[in-house]
Amino acid sequence: MIVYDVFAKRYGRTVAVSGLSLEVREGETLALIGPNGSGKTTTLKAALGLVRPTAGSVRVAGEDVATHGRRARGRLGYLPQRLAFPEGCTGREVLAFYARLRGADGASVPALLERVGLLDAADREVDGFSGGMSQRLGLAVALLGSPRALVLDEPTAALDPTGSLAVRDLVRSIAREGTTVFLSSHDLAEVAALADRVGVFVAGELAALGTPSELASRHGVRPDGLTAQPGDLGARTHHLEDVYRAVAVPGPRLVA
Repeated sequence: MIVYDVFAKRYGRTVAVSGLSLEVREGETLALIGPNGSGKTTTLKAALGLVRPTAGSVRVAGEDVATHGRRARGRLGYLPQRLAFPEGCTGREVLAFYARLRGADGASVPALLERVGLLDAADREVDGFSGGMSQRLGLAVALLGSPRALVLDEPTAALDPTGSLAVRDLVRSIAREGTTVFLSSHDLAEVAALADRVGVFVAGELAALGTPSELASRHGVRPDGLTAQPGDLGARTHHLEDVYRAVAVPGPRLVA
């Protein structure tokens, strides 16, 4: 679905991403984790054509983003980390505005508002929306035009637990309908709940990639909680934390 072929991005002497080869498969949820500045957001933005490669290439559904960016972007929906909507507009007006920008069917607006649980609040001004409501409206914008994949940059950052759970549940239900989801997150519980595979970025490089259980086995982390019960979110989160410590945290590993 999204393929990085030895993708690299530099800003002067600073290497943001180095030699990334990665395929986000059709219908999967792939989550990127790693420290701030490790290359996650640069990687996501490259799929959208918002970052141009210094070397290598990025393809979306077979289209090279650098040469066929409009067609490639048309297959993706994007939720940035920081949202900003026009002041004084209602949720319905915001979604209708973006539908016109994307050339999407305006008739889909009510169904999308209902899909993200905002139909009852559709005629309220977005200035009064909570953080969780704003993120759900952002997801509705990202779903305009029925994209084949969603690209989500820290979708629950700065949300309270109620808002985070609402957005997480919504993303999970979208993924179950067959939409590819490619996201970055600092919330390992969120990653454990959503991701089929996890990529760990360190200093601009993909240091590890696999299912949570594969990563646990590969990096010497106790795999029992990951493989025994897929629904045991607490165990999955705990072991994913151990994987992160083993791969991304410098210095000697602390043992509890």
